[in-house]
Amino acid sequence: MKEYEFLEHTADIKFRAYGKSLENVFSNAALAFGSILIKPEKVESNEEKIIKVNGNDEKSLLYNFLEELLFLFDTEGFLLNNIENMKIESKDKVFFLKAKAKGDFTKNKKYELETEPKAVTYNEMEVKKEKSNYIIQVVIDI
Repeated sequence: MKEYEFLEHTADIKFRAYGKSLENVFSNAALAFGSILIKPEKVESNEEKIIKVNGNDEKSLLYNFLEELLFLFDTEGFLLNNIENMKIESKDKVFFLKAKAKGDFTKNKKYELETEPKAVTYNEMEVKKEKSNYIIQVVIDI
């Protein structure tokens, strides 16, 4: 099963991520998002950030998660290499996500960025389960 793919979109970037679990598909969505900036395999894995977000449902959790990755890039120049130890839990109709983002800061090395996203959007966003697999779809404003 592929981790993610990019789809046609008129003005922005649209991707679909796949996974066997909610944690797996969220991790793959993070890698897809990170690859908009630069291919994750080109980023050294010298630094780590602990990400903690919550949401009222899976969509808002996804939005907040990707928004946090964008915030880390915008404020600290953090580029993603990998996501580890992803844990998603639900309690009292609130979803909680905690994960370790590994990567590097743009100040540590000269990275050639491909595109800089402006915002995560709810436009065409999907988090769904089909049989035993999860699928996420996201449009990123560039």
